[in-house]
Amino acid sequence: MSKNIDPYAALRFKEFNIFLLVRFAMVFAWSMQFIVIEWQVYSLTKDPLSLGIIGLMEVIPAVGMALFAGHIVDQKEKRNLLVKCILGFSVISFGLFVLSWPSLEDTWETKTILYGIYALVFMGGLVRAFLGPTIFSLIALIVPKKIYPNAATWSSSTWQLASVLGPALAGFSISFIGVHWSMCVIFGFSVLALITLLQISRKPIMNPKIGEPIFQSLKEGLKFVFNTKAILGALTLDMIAVLFGGAVALLPIFAQDILHVGSEGFGILRAAPAVGASITMLGSTRFPLHKNAGKKLLWAVFGFGICIIVFGMSTYFWLSVIALFVSGAVDGISMIIRQTILQLKTPDNMRGRVASVNSMFVGSSNELGAFESGVTAKLMGTVTAVIFGGSMTLLTVGLTALASPSFRKLDLSKDIEEHEKE
Repeated sequence: MSKNIDPYAALRFKEFNIFLLVRFAMVFAWSMQFIVIEWQVYSLTKDPLSLGIIGLMEVIPAVGMALFAGHIVDQKEKRNLLVKCILGFSVISFGLFVLSWPSLEDTWETKTILYGIYALVFMGGLVRAFLGPTIFSLIALIVPKKIYPNAATWSSSTWQLASVLGPALAGFSISFIGVHWSMCVIFGFSVLALITLLQISRKPIMNPKIGEPIFQSLKEGLKFVFNTKAILGALTLDMIAVLFGGAVALLPIFAQDILHVGSEGFGILRAAPAVGASITMLGSTRFPLHKNAGKKLLWAVFGFGICIIVFGMSTYFWLSVIALFVSGAVDGISMIIRQTILQLKTPDNMRGRVASVNSMFVGSSNELGAFESGVTAKLMGTVTAVIFGGSMTLLTVGLTALASPSFRKLDLSKDIEEHEKE
């Protein structure tokens, strides 16, 4: 492997830069929308369980449709499929804009507005089932294989940067322009993403088995994931850690009732993990994480669990911000390693299906984690629930390290060297 690492290798491809703009706009809009919804729902109900229900409404269709979405993504042209995903999101964001109209709160019952929000979140789960696999597959058609790790890092960094700015702007926009017009901003970003995406050309379909029976296709995808220990280990570890460490779902409660910092403080708290992750990811473009990847991933998730416990115990705003910031920094390490494993070890004709399994394991665990946090907060109390989640994360890391010696020894250097020779 060459010692001269080009940290900007993927950025030298015009369509990849366009792709990053599209991803930024979509993640910015999606993350901002989720925060605004959380704030509105908790303001309407003052019930922590309602925050958990938001996650549940999204995860049910996202998980239920994930495998079928992966099959469809592998069978269809990726650029146009992404256009349809963004159109679907635009319809949902416009619906939330209408539902958040201030006059509706005076004329409609709270339950009616709440059920409308849940219904649109459910539709968002359907869109997300297709969005993740489509984006994952499109990256591989824009850049050559030898720079997949660099492209994965920049893509993840863009995701995190948007995750910083989306929640931060959400907190301030709720304060200055209200929930309703915040939803209008979100709709505008979705339209921007759609217009930008049209500058990317259509891509060839890499799957040689077009028209393959759906259940045979799904079986092949699942078999590949479960037989590839590196992929399975990374997905399982991250899924369980995120599931039990989903403290961010309870941030509206911490901001309003524990730390008493209002919507501006809420925005800072929500953005802190993504700021930490962004710094980690930008640093990784110069200092790759592929050597001793298994050990680094285990230590990263362990650090994440510690940070969640500190956050749960904190009654000081800036200590809470620091704990969330560090949790994001170590989570960024986890995300980069996981994405690199997926890009390097997944064949082109199975990217949609593998990405769908990834969304079931990891992406959906965010929403399941939100539901778990809402339920445990209702049963145990908010602070106890967060500490419990962090403790379960530490236990997961310990069990994984003991049960899988091969995962501890995982090193991606040889895989990268092979791709550089192609």
